[in-house]
Amino acid sequence: KLPNEKEKKSKHSTTHTAFVKLSGPMYFNGIYHEFYQYNLNGPIFGDIVWGHSVSTDLVNWIGLEPALVRDTPSDIDGCWTGSVTILPGGKPIIIYTGGDIDQHQAQNIAFPKNRSDPYLREWIKAPNNPVLRPDEPGMNSIEFRDPTTGWIGPDGLWRMAVGGELNGYSAALLYKSEDFLNWTKVDHPLYSHNGSNMWECPDFFAVLPGNNAGLDLSAAIPQGAKHALKMSVDSVDKYMIGVYDLQRDAFVPDNVVDDRRLWLRIDYGTFYASKSFFDSNKNRRIIWGWSRETDSPSDDLEKGWAGLHTIPRTIWLAGDGKQLLQWPVEEIESLRTNEISHQGIELNKGDLFEIKEVDAFQADVEIDFELASIDDADPFDPSWLLDPEKHCGEAGASVPGGIGPFGLVILASDNMDEHTEVYFRVYKSQEKYMVLMCSDLRRSVIMLFALILISLLHKRLKTKLK
Repeated sequence: KLPNEKEKKSKHSTTHTAFVKLSGPMYFNGIYHEFYQYNLNGPIFGDIVWGHSVSTDLVNWIGLEPALVRDTPSDIDGCWTGSVTILPGGKPIIIYTGGDIDQHQAQNIAFPKNRSDPYLREWIKAPNNPVLRPDEPGMNSIEFRDPTTGWIGPDGLWRMAVGGELNGYSAALLYKSEDFLNWTKVDHPLYSHNGSNMWECPDFFAVLPGNNAGLDLSAAIPQGAKHALKMSVDSVDKYMIGVYDLQRDAFVPDNVVDDRRLWLRIDYGTFYASKSFFDSNKNRRIIWGWSRETDSPSDDLEKGWAGLHTIPRTIWLAGDGKQLLQWPVEEIESLRTNEISHQGIELNKGDLFEIKEVDAFQADVEIDFELASIDDADPFDPSWLLDPEKHCGEAGASVPGGIGPFGLVILASDNMDEHTEVYFRVYKSQEKYMVLMCSDLRRSVIMLFALILISLLHKRLKTKLK
């Protein structure tokens, strides 16, 4: 419970939720805010408004009244995804996509009604909404959404990017403003690509190689920094690392990869429509994602909710500058209790070792596998990189390989009729080894929401293989 919060719950705090894309996470005056796509009328898509929850520790959250509802001509079809930018003087401002009665999309602005309210419960929409329409030649009026957090360029002007379709290309469209209220389209996108679907929920932020401290995009960017451009496409979140060319006002990837199937991914699990923000409280960049479920609509209606937000993660750039790294925020440590440790367990083919002392529904597992030999590793086929999930399905947990599968069996019933497998395979690729991590849900009847510490597992496993 937050300080001074009344015991009486908000009338909206227990209503159904659905389609919980993140919209505008931020830290402001000692409070973390999480805005998200929310349906007051049931756990199905439709009637979307901005849900609003607050926290002091990123772990315990209180649901408040919706921050934005569908009550103007420019958002009557929905208050969709957007971002929050904190203007000079500590003035937060929301910019979000709204749909009109014809489902045309446009960008709208909202301000806090009372900045002295620590929870910023009420927001007022700008009288000149919508502030941006897709009314230029070549723009698709139903593919124009999800504005990023704003940043200031060296000319003192605000900038932001909006996901859109321009002349048949997918693009992060670039806009400039003096006051964050009146926007002008730049004559070229921040970046575009002719071989992918519409980019949803773009995100653009600065990172320093090997430094896990966050960077405020509106502050002076230190020398040597790179930029990450993230987009939600093909039902996953992908990104590129490159530089922000201030002269051209454009993002330039370090490596241009035409086949989007080979673009880097934020997460290989169920993770979409993520949003990041600079946490000035602890000088870090935090990212959240939406974890969609596979339950049927009838099941969602019966249980009364649908969709999850992942655990917040700190995100930064690896020392070699080639990929983003991430780790659960340190506040998650407060949830860890009753540590169980086992060491020196020897497993032969077909062996299972049961850990009985933990709650299988909420466990954090760190594990080292030390292989006796890797001489029998199967050759790696580069085509698997185009669709790792497909290869995981074809080489399931029951299919033997040269090295693997080995790993964990979780959420298992006593007779093993129900279980979920998280497992590894090792392959030899030219002069190095490749590690494939898969999950097999075919024997699982429980929707799994778990954070597998992939980076730790892979790092330790690769170390053993060197």
